[in-house]
Amino acid sequence: MAQTEGRALQPRVSGQTIIDELIRNMELGRLEMGYSILLPCIFSVYLHPDDYQRLVGVQDLIREDARRALNSRMAAWNTPKGSLFRRNNGIRKQCRIAQNDWWIELFADTENSVPPGDVEIHSELNDMPQPGYRGVKTTLIGREPSVTSARADRDRQSTRHQPARVFAEIRYQDDSGPQTFFVTQDEICVGRGGDDRTVDLPLYTSDEVSRDHLRLRRDPANGGFVIVDNSRNGTWLNGKRLERGVERPLPDHAEIRVAEVVKLSFEARR
Repeated sequence: MAQTEGRALQPRVSGQTIIDELIRNMELGRLEMGYSILLPCIFSVYLHPDDYQRLVGVQDLIREDARRALNSRMAAWNTPKGSLFRRNNGIRKQCRIAQNDWWIELFADTENSVPPGDVEIHSELNDMPQPGYRGVKTTLIGREPSVTSARADRDRQSTRHQPARVFAEIRYQDDSGPQTFFVTQDEICVGRGGDDRTVDLPLYTSDEVSRDHLRLRRDPANGGFVIVDNSRNGTWLNGKRLERGVERPLPDHAEIRVAEVVKLSFEARR
């Protein structure tokens, strides 16, 4: 969407424009490894001050939609047909991120180096710089990025939120190997996910696990959790199958079996 001579109005950046560019940046910035593919999950988005002021009031909604879109694209790449790369033995590599969640922040370019209508994105794999990996810089209209890496690092560090409180820890192993998930929200959805279904804890396994298999919900008043099964193949809590759609208290230490395919070891933190 390059600017053309004689155009009376400057191009307008929309939330969808930003989301599309985040997905493009994520794809360009992937890092292939032996058994998996790491995707960038930290994004600093620079906008012209006029564009930033127009969107700053809805930036939380943009971030929420962007997370859903990024999760959906990653889930699509992890399907047999959408796999980006395969190992020598033909087994597909799993795409993953090196943190529990995406970090996306919008910045107004107060130095006026980002033109109106452009989106400049700087991304990293995680908070710790990777040897030989400097990150990816992209712009919407194909110009050379003007925000320096040092400035992007400084801005990101100065606006990083305080570490989220961890309410519980879930350890499990799926087709992508041993994993640990930290529960930092009052409600999480667990399942395979898909193009039209995003989940907080994606399980890369067989389709015996439903896309939206189960949910864990925390009561902020007492810190306790409940669990509800939404699946067709069932969920077991400490060896007992749950009744579908019925909430049950979740002990602070529990074993959750997902369709008898994946075992989740749950531990609440009080």
